[in-house]
Formats: sequence, structure tokens, C-alpha cells
Amino acid sequence: MFTRAEPICHRRHVRFLENSRQIEECPWEEKLGHHKFTTLRFGLVSALALTAGQYAAHAQDAEEDTAEEARTLGRVTVTAQRREEDLIDVPLSVSAFSGEQLEATGAVDITSIQRSTPNATIEVARGSNSTLIAFIRGVGQQDPLWGFEPGVGLYVDDVYIARPQGAILDIFDIERIEVLRGPQGTLYGRNTIGGAIKYVTAKMEDEPDLKAKVNFGSYGQMDAILSGSVPLSDTFTVGGAVASYQRDGYGENLFTGADHYDKDVLAYRLSAEWAPTDSLFFRLAYDKSEDDSNAKHGHRLIPSGDGTLPVTDNVYDTRAGIGDDNSVETEGFSLTGQWDVNNEFTLKSITAFREGSTVTPIDFDALPNPDFDVPAFYSDEQFSQEFQLLYNGDRLSGVAGVYYLDGTADGAFDLLLSALGVTVYQAGVQDKENFSLYGDFTYDLTDQWSVSLGGRFTKDETTADVTRELWLGLGSASFDPTNSTSIFLATQTGYTGLNREDEEFTPRISVSYQPTDDLNIYATFAQGFKAGGFDPRARADLDPLGLSEEGFGPEKVDSYEIGVKGSFFDDRLQLNTAVFFAEYTDQQITVQSGADSDNDGVNDTFVSSVFNAGSSEYTGLEIEGSWFINDEFTLMGNLGYIDAEIQEIISAG
Repeated sequence: MFTRAEPICHRRHVRFLENSRQIEECPWEEKLGHHKFTTLRFGLVSALALTAGQYAAHAQDAEEDTAEEARTLGRVTVTAQRREEDLIDVPLSVSAFSGEQLEATGAVDITSIQRSTPNATIEVARGSNSTLIAFIRGVGQQDPLWGFEPGVGLYVDDVYIARPQGAILDIFDIERIEVLRGPQGTLYGRNTIGGAIKYVTAKMEDEPDLKAKVNFGSYGQMDAILSGSVPLSDTFTVGGAVASYQRDGYGENLFTGADHYDKDVLAYRLSAEWAPTDSLFFRLAYDKSEDDSNAKHGHRLIPSGDGTLPVTDNVYDTRAGIGDDNSVETEGFSLTGQWDVNNEFTLKSITAFREGSTVTPIDFDALPNPDFDVPAFYSDEQFSQEFQLLYNGDRLSGVAGVYYLDGTADGAFDLLLSALGVTVYQAGVQDKENFSLYGDFTYDLTDQWSVSLGGRFTKDETTADVTRELWLGLGSASFDPTNSTSIFLATQTGYTGLNREDEEFTPRISVSYQPTDDLNIYATFAQGFKAGGFDPRARADLDPLGLSEEGFGPEKVDSYEIGVKGSFFDDRLQLNTAVFFAEYTDQQITVQSGADSDNDGVNDTFVSSVFNAGSSEYTGLEIEGSWFINDEFTLMGNLGYIDAEIQEIISAG
């Protein structure tokens, strides 16, 4: 039996839009009759006035330039391998964007970088402006519910962001963004099976600094950003930034009159930097984001069942009746310490705590009646600690480290089914404890040949509670204690203290050949995995074998990549190309199966189950380039191609 994979799609006739993009809610449903998927995407971005300073390309002061010393693209420094390197020297597929470059291309938040990144989908999930859905090379997280893990790791100043809620980071006070494509299991650990996104904030200036920017646009858009810093002594500096993003809705909720697809986001960041000596550096940072934009309910593609409500003329309009109030808040602290022991050794510590909460209404049918409505809330918190030892010798360089994460994600929602006169209450909590040891080193065999070797051991423990109840009436007292009209009928799932432990070793090896300083040819094998867990929608009363109590294990990707990176014509043209093949095994597949709840021989409901039931293979090509035409014009383009084939899906797990 060929069964349906994630995402979990309750209705096929609701479509979501973000800016000018159209996002089909259930793209898999139309394609799963076939085992093969092919995608081709081409992106072209031209930016005005991308000066050499914006690319950090000038090595000399302006007065030293001559007519022949034209401005060029220059070299980009990244930390994709946890140590500073020229982008051209890194044997990985990496796209890097400076803060100035992002500003020049009009980027507002982290989703903007998908336009300039091949084979990357970085979009806003339904419901709010702040929940992230990210895929790289077709691998990611389809469902942001608390029991499922991301497939693309997101890092802010090397702090891992464990949950997708509140992960749509606005671009302000930023130094650069790096997108690492392909599994990054060695250096970045679990949940980087598709790749990783690194958001690097800017360090503060030695002199007092104050910047202000205001953007105006259609639909009443007004973005205001203020940032600054001031040294309080020769060794201590404080600073901060605040950003407000306001916009009216592209459409309207025709039932409630509220704006639809509006934006109301406030974000701010405070930091203090202390450098008591030339070899010691400490940074304490705090950030918070508040998203009070109205809920996004999508656009219904067919009329209502009774034919009284036609399809809306404006694709941004809706008739959702569940309500519009939506709130997402996230905040976090981090403390980074760095000690340059000598010219070869550096010790680094990264300590962080983060928490977030989301209250959101989801109207799956986009109609006034609560035929398929879900009021929901989510919350999460995490503590992480990482220690790194970096080494940079004549021929050997690398990093070794230890990482610990203790996180909790929980939530609850009511599934309102007015046509049946019942409500399903679903709730749960999943605790994650992760410990890992890793190392990754590069050795220069000669001036042209180098080899990199790394590995990471990870131990992952998950503890979970899963609750599912059936209530007669609209809403449940379990979700809303003020509800006194609904009647409790049955507990369908009552799991407490479920536990599973998983251990993984993820290696990486690469070989690089650099015939010149401007050309790098490399081959890389890398492995990554996405952590296992427990199905937050499990239904115990229709699971006689108890498979949902066992949970699902990690899924893995083995990736083989050959790439070429080059800089030509005195750094006026940069071109990076990669071809890759990957084996995707133990895929976490959500299976929707019919079930007979009253033993009358007729399926009258469905059961959602998650199994390690899939395997697939995919090959692809990526090309990205930048051409510095002159001081006013730089042309950037990218092409991504993926050919994926499902090898196996087992309906029973």
C-alpha cells in the first residue's frame, strides 16, 4: 500500500500566500501517486549600488586606489566550519550574505534569502508571521507541532534555536547570514539533516554609533529600525537595537472585518561586550520578539458545501470564523566567552537560555462555521551549553567540542467538528536531553591538497506525555476551563512518561584540491540525522499493538557531493557549482489510516501514526554566482535542480 507522507493536510482546498508567492497547503497530495519528484528553480537578483564596502572587498583606503584598481567582489569570510575561513576554501555548499547586501536587496526577514539560495525553501508557516518552515535540498520539517523536530538547524550567534515558533528572524543589526546546504551532522549535530542557517549579529563599534532607518511601502507599511552602541570604557561597550514592522493586510477577513495577511511585529536586542585583555572577550546578549499580527487563515479554492459562500475574489481574503487574535513571543539570553590562549589555541564557551509561547487560531476550512477549526497554544524553553577548542597551526586546523541541550516543548489544541457535534482535545509535552562530543580537522597535505575529517557522537533522550480526549459539544473544558456546556465522553490516549534513547555517530570526510588561490575543487561525504520522538497525535484506543508507545526513531541522510568554487577576472566574477547524491533512510512518515471506532465493520474515523517507514534517494545540481559589473550594478543568480525518487514507504511502519 502506498501511503501519504507528511505534511498532515486536513483539507485540500485551502491555499496560503505570502507576499507574491502562492503556497499550496498540500502539494504532496496531488503527487503521491508517483514515486519520482523533479524540481528546477532559477533565481536572479540584481542590486543597485552594491559598493565594494558592502562586500567587504576593499583592502585599501580610498585614497590609495588607482584607475586600474577597480572595485571587485572580494573574498567573504564565513564560520561554516566553526572557524573563520574564506568562503572559497570551505569544502561545503555555503551561501553567504552580508548585512549590507541584504539591505541593498530589500530583505526584511530571514525568508528573503531563499530568493538567492539554490534548493532552499524558507517560508512562513500558516497561522502567524513568525513560525518557520524550512527545507534545504528537499529535507526539512513539514509539521511545526511540538512532537516533531526541524530538519534544518537555525543558529543565532552559534546558539541553536530548537523550535520553529518565533524563528522568522527579522534582519536588523546583522553582520551576515550563512546557509549551509546538505547534512551538517558533524559540526552542528542533530536536526541539521537538510542543512543549517546561521544568523550572525554585528559586533559593536569602538566609537559611539547610532543608526536609524525607516521604510515606507504600500498597504500602510512602515518599518522603523534604530540601533546604536557606546563604549563606557576602553574595554566595555553596551548597545542595542529595536525594530518595528507594521503593515495593513493584503486582504480582509470578510466574516470578522479584520485585516488578513497584515504584520505587527516588535523586536529588540541588547548586548554588552567586555574585552579586559587582548586575548579575552565576553559578550552578554538578550533578545525578544513580539508578533501580534492577525492569524493567517488562507484562501479557500472552492465554494462552501451548500453553495451559499462563493470563492473570494481576492486571494488574500478569507471568511474564517474562528477569530483573528494571534500572539507569538520569544526571548533569550546568551553569554559567549572567548580566550585566545596563544596563536594556535582558542577556547570558547556559549551558554544560552531561550523560551517562547504561541497562541493561535487555525481555521482549516476558512469558513464561518467551525467545521474544522483549531484554537491552539504552544510553549517551549531550552538551555544549552557548548565548549569549543579551536586549533590553527601551520598545516592543521580544526575544532573539537562538547554540547549539551535540555529542552521542553508542549502545547494543546481543540479540534472543533461542528458537523459531528464533537470536539477532540489534544495535548502533550516532550522533553529533550541531548549530549554530544565532536571534532573536525583539516590537514594541508601540500600547498594544493588538503583533507578534512570529522565525527560526532550524539546521545538523545526523549520523554513524552500524550493526551487525547473526546468531548460532546463545541470546545472542551480541558482546553478552556470556562467551558461548562461540553460533556466529556472518553479518553482516547493517556500516555505519561514515554521514554526512548537514541545514539548516533555522524562522520564527515572531504578532500580539496586548490590549483590556485582562486579555485577550489572538492569532494565531500557527510551524514546527518533528525531526532526521533513520539507522535503528539497518537491514538491509543485504536492502536492495539502499542506501536505509538514505542515512538519513532531518527531519520538519516548520507550525502555525497562534488563541487567547484572559483573567483575569476580579478574577483569580478564568483561562481560556485555543486552536484550531489543522497540516500535518505528511516524517514519519519505520517500515515493517515481509516479506523473503525465502534466495531461495526465500517471505517468512521482516521488514525494518524508516525513511523520510520520511508526511504528515498535524490540527486541535484546547484549553481550560484555574482558578477560585479561596476560600482552601481552587481548581478547575482542561482539555479537549483533536484531529482528525487521514493524507494520505499511501508504503511504499517
